[in-house]
Amino acid sequence: MIRTVFVIAVIAVMAVPVALVTIPWFLVTGQLMPLYSAAFFIVRLAFKLAGISLHAEGLENIPTGKACIFMANHVSNLDPPVLTSIIPGRTSVFYKNSLGKIPILGYAMRLAEFVPVTRSGDLEAAQQSARQAKAVLARGIHITTFVEGTRSRDGKLLPFKKGPFYLAQDSGAPCVPVSISGTETMMHKGSMQVLPGTARVVFHPPLYAADFPDREALMQAVRLSIATGLPESMRS
Repeated sequence: MIRTVFVIAVIAVMAVPVALVTIPWFLVTGQLMPLYSAAFFIVRLAFKLAGISLHAEGLENIPTGKACIFMANHVSNLDPPVLTSIIPGRTSVFYKNSLGKIPILGYAMRLAEFVPVTRSGDLEAAQQSARQAKAVLARGIHITTFVEGTRSRDGKLLPFKKGPFYLAQDSGAPCVPVSISGTETMMHKGSMQVLPGTARVVFHPPLYAADFPDREALMQAVRLSIATGLPESMRS
């Protein structure tokens, strides 16, 4: 637990001066990449201090020059920073609307064009999130989504949410299935303790909604692809 507290303290100490420099820079110049790059420098430093190493496979499968929808499984709170720090270029992510209320963090996420979502089941709110995500893709920014919608407690694949697949059909963007393993042992659901280890991230060949008869077929293809990159014990 001491390691966890130390890592959080380092992030907090570094985040404030970085935000004070890069946010005004963005407001003056309109250039977001200094803020984006600085944030992930802090993330990678935090991983190093926590004894976490990253192992990525299949980066060559990511289409170049196209905004993609990265569809990953979800087993730990470490998954978002692990995955987004590896993806080439800039990516937006879906985040819980409540996180936007956190000072500095919420403002930074809005600047980064992250897409807020609610879990209320409200149709209008879901449609608004989908429209915002489609607009982000149109600007050449990737979208990263965890298609189970929540973390799996035992590491096995849960049922997928349909929202990302509606987005895939509506936008025509390449869907890149992603398998994440290893993080489930480094930060368990319900715990704040971070343990050292290796996070393995596998990027699979892209899938296109236009190549499938319906959303269900695309969803099953993404599920199968993700499963092939997971240890046998994590396949449902």
